[in-house]
Amino acid sequence: MRTLIYLFIGILFGITMFKSEAASWFRIYEMFKFESFHMYGIIGSALAIGIIVVQFIQRFKIKSFYGEEIKFYPKEKSFSRYIFGGIIFGLGWALAGACPGPMFTLVGVGFLPITIVIISSIIGTFIYGLLKNKLPH
Repeated sequence: MRTLIYLFIGILFGITMFKSEAASWFRIYEMFKFESFHMYGIIGSALAIGIIVVQFIQRFKIKSFYGEEIKFYPKEKSFSRYIFGGIIFGLGWALAGACPGPMFTLVGVGFLPITIVIISSIIGTFIYGLLKNKLPH
């Protein structure tokens, strides 16, 4: 039953991404050229909602679906981890024309060449897992 709920939420997310044009390569291109506020508005509103939800979870001690307490751990503050990670993520986003969420949306609407990007991102994640201990964090 829980799998069906997750599937429904994923489908709803995909429809929202597609209808809001967040999966559109042209919208992403406009964003990187600073020609349109559209994507910044989507990202900014997602950030604002995320901040509100995290604060709500922390203040009211909301539990997970499994009844466990949800804990947030502070991350180490280092400049290099964020600058290098952001550059790699941004370059991948610009080259692929989609970040991870819309990649699956694009497959769902029939844009099959994005499967090359998905497979490459899975391989890249695997390589990161192998090299994680040797990278600056």
